[in-house]
Amino acid sequence: MKTLRYILITMLFLSSNVTLFAQSGLKVRSGGTLTVNGNLSITPGLFVCGQQLTDTRDGKKYSTVLIGTQCWMAQNLNFGTKIPGSTTQTNNGIIEKYCYNNDENNCTTYGGLYQWDEAMQYSTTEGTQGICPNGWHLPADAEWTILTDYLGGATIAGGKMKEAGYSHWLSPNTGATNSSGFNSLPGGYYLYGSFYELTISVSFLSSSQNGAPNAFNRYIYYDNEFVGRDGGSRLFGYSARCLQD
Repeated sequence: MKTLRYILITMLFLSSNVTLFAQSGLKVRSGGTLTVNGNLSITPGLFVCGQQLTDTRDGKKYSTVLIGTQCWMAQNLNFGTKIPGSTTQTNNGIIEKYCYNNDENNCTTYGGLYQWDEAMQYSTTEGTQGICPNGWHLPADAEWTILTDYLGGATIAGGKMKEAGYSHWLSPNTGATNSSGFNSLPGGYYLYGSFYELTISVSFLSSSQNGAPNAFNRYIYYDNEFVGRDGGSRLFGYSARCLQD
C-alpha cells in the first residue's frame, strides 16, 4: 500500500506539471517511463518546446521555438550523407543532402539542401515525417500559412523570421529582427548541379504538392520583409525546417 501511495502521488505530480505547462502555453510531448521493482524509478521524459532537441539518429542538437501554438526547429535541418551536386538524390535507402558548393561547412552553418522527393522520403502524403526526427514532420503549406499569419501576414513576417545583422545575410537584410525566434539563415538553393544565392535567400520545403511535378515552398530574401510562396519544380534543393507533431 505504501508503494502504491508513492506511485499515485508521483503520477499526480507529473500530471499536474503537464497541465501547468499546457496552461502556460508551452507545448510538451511525453515519452517518459515509470518503473516499479521494489523501488520507485521515475524518468519524466517531457520535451518542452524551447528546449534543445537532440536528433537521436546522429546526435546533432537543434534549438526549438514556440510560435503561437506551433513548435518549430529554430535551425535548418542538417541530416544525411553529403553527395556532390553533380549527383541526383535517389531512393536508395540513404538520406542524402547537398551542401552549398559541396562544402560540408556550409551544411554545418546553413543546413542541408534537399530535393522534395528525398525530403519526403518518397511519400506523397502531406505532413509526413520525411527526413525529420521522430515526433516531427515536414510542414504542410497550410501550416506555413498559420505561421506567417501569426506573425502579421506574409508581407512582414519575413523580417520577424530572419536572423538580424549581417553575419550571414547580405546587407541590407531589410526589416530583420528575428523577433519570432525562428532564426532564418540564407542557405540558398540547388538546381541541376549548381548552387545559388547563399547569403541572399532561403527557401523552405513544404510537404504539399502543387500538381504532380511541383510542390509549394516558402522563401525569404535579404532585401525585403516578405515571405513568398511558390509552387515550382520538386527538383530544386531547398532547406528543411521540421515542425513538432
